[in-house]
Amino acid sequence: RLTRQQQEINSLIQRKSAVDEENARLKNEFGNLNRKFKDKSQELKDTEECAQKKEEQNRLVIKNLEEENKGLNICCADLLSDLEKLRKQEAQWKKEKSGNDTRIKNLENYLAVTREQIKSLHSMCSNLSSQVDVKQEELFQKDC
Repeated sequence: RLTRQQQEINSLIQRKSAVDEENARLKNEFGNLNRKFKDKSQELKDTEECAQKKEEQNRLVIKNLEEENKGLNICCADLLSDLEKLRKQEAQWKKEKSGNDTRIKNLENYLAVTREQIKSLHSMCSNLSSQVDVKQEELFQKDC
């Protein structure tokens, strides 16, 4: 009976030793997992902080781009307004040019007619001058 109890005690001691070893192994594993958890928690925290900073930077970039876009829209509106003014001015100048072209053509026609009249008058002058010369010659002959 004593040996049987001794065997049970030995068996229990072995089981306790095995449980203690398993306990130590589990504690060790728990410690490793706990460290990994802390590392991952820190990594997550760092990643979240980084993401937050990126998000803030992106918000600033978006805000700056929106302001720049606003300025460009104003600039475009101004340019379109200037373009419209220039188109109106061009239309006005074309109208004026057309009027001036017509006026120039009329003046050129008038000048051509006037030149013809001058030619005609020169011809008449020459004829009259010749007639005067002939009459003077006749008068000179009569005087003589």
